Amino acid sequence: MPPIIEAVRWDIFCKVIDNHGDAGVCWRLAAELAARGHAVRLWMDDSAMLAWMAPDGAPGVEVVPWCDPVPDLAPGDVVIEAFGCDPPAAFVARMAALSTPPAWLNLEYLSAERYVERSHGLPSPVMHGPGAGLVKRFFYPGFTARTGGLLREQDLAARQASFDRSAWLQRWGIAPAQARVVSLFCYEPAALPQLLDQLAQAAPPTELLVTSGRAAAAVRRHALQGRGALRLHFLPLLSQREYDHLLWSCDLNFVRGEDSAVRGLLAGVPAIWQIYPQDDQAHHAKLEAFLDWLQPPNDLRDFFRTWNGVVDEPLPALDIPRWRPTARVAFDRAQALPELASGLVRFAGERGRI
Repeated sequence: MPPIIEAVRWDIFCKVIDNHGDAGVCWRLAAELAARGHAVRLWMDDSAMLAWMAPDGAPGVEVVPWCDPVPDLAPGDVVIEAFGCDPPAAFVARMAALSTPPAWLNLEYLSAERYVERSHGLPSPVMHGPGAGLVKRFFYPGFTARTGGLLREQDLAARQASFDRSAWLQRWGIAPAQARVVSLFCYEPAALPQLLDQLAQAAPPTELLVTSGRAAAAVRRHALQGRGALRLHFLPLLSQREYDHLLWSCDLNFVRGEDSAVRGLLAGVPAIWQIYPQDDQAHHAKLEAFLDWLQPPNDLRDFFRTWNGVVDEPLPALDIPRWRPTARVAFDRAQALPELASGLVRFAGERGRI
């Protein structure tokens, strides 16, 4: 039997690169660990986005500024560095000075690529610097049972079941029975003008809910106002819970980054993931691995590829009814995967001081 895990203190380090993605994953993880009775310190070099992402905070989560000098706090039982961000040297020195150092985990990026299974759980001995002699271990989210799985809150199913889609959409002046509803959260895909043109010409009419930030700026460059069958709604910044509500309200979601990709899968409706674009095109292999897991019909696979710039071809026509079975199967498979917060607790307990 697995060890019985008692409530402990966690230190999660987050260096913000993309304030929706990095901060979103770290906050959601911190809040979920705290909801399970753990005490969590979330160290951030920029926490400004939490004012809208998590305006009510979360009981049990303390946000600590990651600054110089490093606040004089003793390490907890588990230290997580998110996405290889390297905790500050002074804090690592405190870890090394303890007779029983904390469990040190590197929470990695989400991917369906094969290396994830091979790398999940592997040790990484620290050979130099203030942490010399310590060992950190890799913890990979992923899409198989041999990975860390996906982050899902314990109350997610209940929240989803009680959600009133019509009431939420009415706040934006939308009657869902009269149109299809699509959300757009993206960077600046080259295929965006094609999508807007397609939605303007297609039936039934489309209510397009555009998220604040880069997506809104990109849409405004190509469409000053809705035209034809397309009606635009520019949303304010949404909290994480409100973003879930947006995804649950739509017939199709365009998502970007890791946190929203997982939430898109868990919404149970078709979702198009725009993976973070990289200069060396490494995101192409990441996309293909995800598509191999998703097993979409050919037109949906081609849509993903064009939307992510893998191919320079016309954007396939939207076919939401045809894509729904893929989304339902993906939802069921995602629900069956390991749950990430629970996995982290077990993993740390087996290898650290919990």
